Amino acid sequence: QWYQRRVSGVLNYYTNYYYKSNLRLARTFTMSVTQRKAFEHLPSSVVPVNYTLHLHPDLEKFTFVGKESIDVEVKEGVNIIKMNSAEIAVQSAKFVSGSGTLESTAIQTNAEDETITLSFAENLPLGKGQVLLNFTGILNDKLRGFYRSCYTAGDGSKKNIAVTQFESTDARRAFPCWDEPAMKATFDVTLVSPVKSVALSNMPVIKEEVEGELKCPPTIELPSCPPTCWRSWSESLTLWRPGIRTMC
Repeated sequence: QWYQRRVSGVLNYYTNYYYKSNLRLARTFTMSVTQRKAFEHLPSSVVPVNYTLHLHPDLEKFTFVGKESIDVEVKEGVNIIKMNSAEIAVQSAKFVSGSGTLESTAIQTNAEDETITLSFAENLPLGKGQVLLNFTGILNDKLRGFYRSCYTAGDGSKKNIAVTQFESTDARRAFPCWDEPAMKATFDVTLVSPVKSVALSNMPVIKEEVEGELKCPPTIELPSCPPTCWRSWSESLTLWRPGIRTMC
């Protein structure tokens, strides 16, 4: 009887311990889920039609300079434009339409939501317009967005390359955009790189122009990517050590 009571007491102890531990785990999990911010889609008041994108990567400093002109359609009278952006610093933004030019009065970045909001002094005119942006970014080491990698050449030396991986929501790490499947658009891309390099895209090069030791604009212009290329563009930019090309 003593032995049975002893075994029963031990079993009860561990049963109660694991029950309480599981309660604590369940409570912690429930709190973490309820405290997580709900996902919000980008507003549909302003939507993209075509991106004209210019990228100039630096494979020594692992940075890049970019500018883009985004053809958009304003569907509602709003004075803000919200799009996705991560690890991108936007230096200037303006909206151009047939009614004139509006300079952005504020550029607000939300790192948690990976968004950027452009504010204007007045409502944007309805219809067609262009969003003009100048920005800088980093060639990260996360295998996401516009990132850096390397390979070993035949002589044993290390060579840097820049690669893109935009699936599923990492195009925003290469340039500000509406990085959602429902907001597809076409792309015209120009890539600047040293002459002794190979630039690869999933679309053919339209033209190439050389200035000094750089292949640069008005360089290689490719036909605009159709909307269905929104995801395919994830493999469009692969620099084999720095030439400039306009690609999409």
